[in-house]
Amino acid sequence: MAYTAADVKKLREMTGAGMMDCKKALDEANGDFTAAEDALRVKGLAAAAKKSSRTAAEGLVGVAVSGNKGVAVEVNSETDFVAKNDQFQDFVRNTTQVALAAASDDVEALKAAAYPAGGTVGDALTNNVATIGENQQLRRMKTVSVSEGVVVPYVHNAAAPSLGKIGVLVALESSGDKGKLEDLGKQLAMHIAAAFPLALSADDLDPEVLERERRIALDKATEEAATSGKEIPAEILAKRADGAAAKFAKENALLSQVFVMDNKTPIAQVVEQAGKDVGAPVKLTDYVRFQLGEGIEKEESDFAAEVAAAVAG
Repeated sequence: MAYTAADVKKLREMTGAGMMDCKKALDEANGDFTAAEDALRVKGLAAAAKKSSRTAAEGLVGVAVSGNKGVAVEVNSETDFVAKNDQFQDFVRNTTQVALAAASDDVEALKAAAYPAGGTVGDALTNNVATIGENQQLRRMKTVSVSEGVVVPYVHNAAAPSLGKIGVLVALESSGDKGKLEDLGKQLAMHIAAAFPLALSADDLDPEVLERERRIALDKATEEAATSGKEIPAEILAKRADGAAAKFAKENALLSQVFVMDNKTPIAQVVEQAGKDVGAPVKLTDYVRFQLGEGIEKEESDFAAEVAAAVAG
């Protein structure tokens, strides 16, 4: 399997490993990107990649709440200059409001929905591209709601009210004091923006992701045992791998993460304890965290040329 200079660049950005280590890993993996990334981690040359490290696209994330429902929408542009454009900001803001009334998180359905200024959201997007002169994409949306309680919005690195680079929504089910629930939701939203949970609970994590972490841990433990010359039973190595996967789940599931505000209390306990303050039990039922450009790669020709020279050599 062949690989490109862009693959070396991407692997270096995701893992923090040296350029030549990335090239060697891709050589040994016959161009298989995932296998090369795993090999670097087994050798201790890279840390586990988080999606936030792959942020590359520009644009804005918009959040909006009405009653017991909230929505987050991401619209991408080619440059940050466009993200500062009033016309683009108005489009993201209006589209986010339209998304509040949507029946599902279907982006194509949102594009077909009526736009406040006339036509559809898709028409307005096409007009933006034509008048601003830069490609733009309505990338994704997600709604959350509660039957009773609050949905709390938060924007990190705000470019304008309700618009920014990271948009968060927190859904809290409770019959308690709404003002105090709002305060709790704001703190939880700030935690989510900083801590980047991958799922609400460990049970919600992708099984394939957990299995990958377990396999990497097992390979690493096996290699370390071989290097040390020690005879370590297979069942002991398996237990170490299981422990590593469990640790990964604990650190990446929101409810088991340690609250960034005090660096000691699990989020589940923070929510439970809040019930006393708000006057009724509280349940964190859902959340959204959209980070601008998450998972999108954007070429940078100067560095790509440097990598190309290394690959050719």
